Amino acid sequence: MQHDRELDVKGLNCPLPILRTKKVLAEMQSGQILRVLATDPGSVKDFQAFARQTGNELVGSSQTDSVFEYLLKRK
Repeated sequence: MQHDRELDVKGLNCPLPILRTKKVLAEMQSGQILRVLATDPGSVKDFQAFARQTGNELVGSSQTDSVFEYLLKRK
């Protein structure tokens, strides 16, 4: 999927991936897509909860080896 910005938070543990994602999303315009790359296994549930709580849409997620990819659409 096409994305407007990318954020690499590999190697960071909770809550840093979510905090950095929140900061970048705040700089983006409504409807834009942010691709986040993370290695924290806990980030799967964290990003699901983050999307529910903030109203930003988690439009996709996947895992390749130990890297998790999330696509978030700015509300």
